[in-house]
Amino acid sequence: MPAPLRVAVVGAGWSGLAAAVRALQCGRRVSLYEAARKPGGRARSVPLALPGGGALAGDNGQHILIGAYTGALGLMRTVGVDPEQALRRLPLTLRYPDGSGLSLPRLPRPLNFTAGILGARGWRRADRWALLRAAAGWQRVGFVCDPALTVAALCAALPARVRQDFIEPLCVAALNTRADEASAGVFLRVLRDALLGPPDSPGRGSADLLLPQTDLSALLPGPALRWLQERGAAIHLGQRVGALQWQAPHWHIGGQPFDRVVLALSAPAAAQALAASAALAAPPLAGALATWAAAAAALRHNAIATVYALAEGGPSAAPWPAPMLALHADENAPAQFVFDRGPLPGPPAPPESANARLLAFVVSAASGNGAALEQAVRRQAQAQLGLAVRPLRTITEKRAAFACTPGLARPPMTIAPGLLACGDYVQGPYPATLEGAVRSGLRAAEALE
Repeated sequence: MPAPLRVAVVGAGWSGLAAAVRALQCGRRVSLYEAARKPGGRARSVPLALPGGGALAGDNGQHILIGAYTGALGLMRTVGVDPEQALRRLPLTLRYPDGSGLSLPRLPRPLNFTAGILGARGWRRADRWALLRAAAGWQRVGFVCDPALTVAALCAALPARVRQDFIEPLCVAALNTRADEASAGVFLRVLRDALLGPPDSPGRGSADLLLPQTDLSALLPGPALRWLQERGAAIHLGQRVGALQWQAPHWHIGGQPFDRVVLALSAPAAAQALAASAALAAPPLAGALATWAAAAAALRHNAIATVYALAEGGPSAAPWPAPMLALHADENAPAQFVFDRGPLPGPPAPPESANARLLAFVVSAASGNGAALEQAVRRQAQAQLGLAVRPLRTITEKRAAFACTPGLARPPMTIAPGLLACGDYVQGPYPATLEGAVRSGLRAAEALE
């Protein structure tokens, strides 16, 4: 009986963890390398210092999941996390502070979408029917379109209220790219999988919002790391892999030979590592590594900023219609969404913050420095929520997501023989989401032979 393949997974973000778990399930000997001291990549917990002392566990970005994220939910169950306990399930809601917008009822799709649109608050009858006619047209053609189309061009004929209150916030939430730049083809794929699939397809509750009830490290990275350790995987935290070296028939990392390697780094980090690896390789391998590195380096990324702020005395005098609210965003009001993270605990919260709640304002395609964003968010909170907020910390992921533009050429999964890549930016049908990362990692592990 042949010995199990020795597999190195480089990177312990969500894609790398998914690849490591699935490779171990497939009978591989797994070694996991991560440059940071903590797994999770761009979806992990970070401390939030409170005024006067103490700290809370926040996240380095306000991530949400939806019911259609079968890969991420399945991975959680595998490593011992119960999604029903760890995530709060709510119908998809795009409500604004004044109560306008829509909320999908708990019905099979696409009936939930139809009912939600017909019941949208603040919309004219013509607005509702225009969106329903457009959705029916997208469904008739199989949710495909000219690959050169942007979301703004796809939806140009829709009424302004529909574009502003539904299309644009949904686009920036799902694709992390503004509608005037975002790929219409990918947007339609998201609509198909989450909202508008045929009634007999799997996916009841696929559009539901799943809001983490714990910090992101506890949601998956921590449990996944424990699961791997308990099953004999070799874990190397705080160990950066600067380059890979090919010495037939193995790839070598730090002098250790591996039969296969899965590169689960961010696009810039992967490009840098492979450029260094190409310098050590002979042709034609050097050319293959350099070509892949160039494709990864060519991706444009958008920043996402999360402004954590305290609101004294609860988020508002009246209860919010949902724990996530859409906000009207423009050049002076940068946040597209705000999340109510709940009341601060008693001790160790300082006495002056005893009645405060933690809010997270999300700014996709963010620009400007943290201080400027905080001032703009304070004005936006006052104008749209009627709240005086005190910013605690702004966390900006400068390369949070690749710009999901029309006709984008994403790097392929296969880099060279025995060397694969995974990540939310690697070739695939989904935008830069946790689900895209997890599915990419699972696919790479299953492709190891």
